[in-house]
Order: sequence, then C-alpha cells, then structure tokens
Amino acid sequence: MLTVYHHRVPFFSVIMPTYNRAALLERALSSLLRQTEKDWELIIIDDGSNDNTNERVRTIIAENPHASIRYSFHTNRGTGLSRNAGLMQACGLYVTFLDSDDEYEPEHLAIRRSIILDYPDIDLLHGGVNVIGNPFVKDKNNPEKSIHLDECVIGGTFVIKRSTALALGGFAALRYADDSEFYERCSQQGYSIGKTDAPTYIYHRETADSLCSTYSADTD
Repeated sequence: MLTVYHHRVPFFSVIMPTYNRAALLERALSSLLRQTEKDWELIIIDDGSNDNTNERVRTIIAENPHASIRYSFHTNRGTGLSRNAGLMQACGLYVTFLDSDDEYEPEHLAIRRSIILDYPDIDLLHGGVNVIGNPFVKDKNNPEKSIHLDECVIGGTFVIKRSTALALGGFAALRYADDSEFYERCSQQGYSIGKTDAPTYIYHRETADSLCSTYSADTD
C-alpha cells in the first residue's frame, strides 16, 4: 500500500522502520500525532513483517485522514537499508527517525526545530534520550562486551539535513550500529554536528526482542 502524496515540503520527514511490531505501532504513532509541531510527514518502512503490521497501519491511516502518513513494504533487509528506503521517499527539509517500539514526548519535534532554526549550520543534530529499561547495549566491535548508552549515538534521535544524508550516500547496509557508522562518516567528512540534552526521545529497552538486546556477532 502506498498513500498518494500531495506535493508540499514538510519541515520534518519522520522515518519509521518496523519489523513485526504491530502490537507497539499504536504507541509510537500516537506519540507522533500528539506532537505540538505539526509540520511533518511520516514514512513507515515495513522491513518484511509477517504479523498484522499491514492491517494495523491501514487502520491507523484511515483513522487519521489528515495526517501525512505513507507506508511501504519490502523484503527483510535490516535497519540501514530500511532507513535508506525511507530517505529516498522523504520530501522534508530534515529527516529524523522514530523506531516503532519507541516514542516521542509531545515537544520532541518542536524542540528540535527550535534548535535548528537557532543554529542553521548544523547538519546533524542528535541526543536527548530517556531510556526505559536496561541502559547497557552490546559493543558493536565486541558483542561479548556491554557499554552504557551514554557512550553511544542513538539513531532514533538523529535530525539530519536531507541534503546531507543524500550527499553521504545514506546508511550502510548493516543490521546493527548503522547509526554509529553514519555518525562517524558524517564527522570524518567535516559536517557540522550538534547535540541536545533535552530528553524527549523515549527509548524503550524493555522490549524482549529489541535488536540491541539480541545482537550477536552472527547477526545478519
């Protein structure tokens, strides 16, 4: 299913990769619909779900006819390529993310827009997380080791100039730590990076099958 897009340029394109998260989608989407900042579009990239994600999304779109929500499905490719699929469909000035098992505080996008307008030279803005659950994740370089999320960049918090994301070639074809690799590439190529401490991205780590909880060296 692909919703017809009415031509306009939103400030934010929110990209939501999802895989078998039908039970959690409503929480994430409700948090977006409650945003005080209204100038956004949502692109849901279904990464090969085999639950009732499709039906759930259709219902949510039907219940919110005035919201700019689009949905597309592809075979399972992992987070990095799913982000890229959303990026290629995005029309906003800035691209940001909302993982389907996470949520936003109501002021999340408004705060990010205010920062960007105050500091327009920023190419990538990140940070500002409220972690629910275990704050330790597997080290991308050594999955036998755990590190605190304070030592990590969290892709859900990224707000990127769309032009910057395209110039960088999008995200790497990785199933884990594609956000870290993207951040490192952005830094190495001299783009301007800013960080906020406003903890308005709610990162749920209590989900049993969270990617960060299940990653191992054999993850494909």
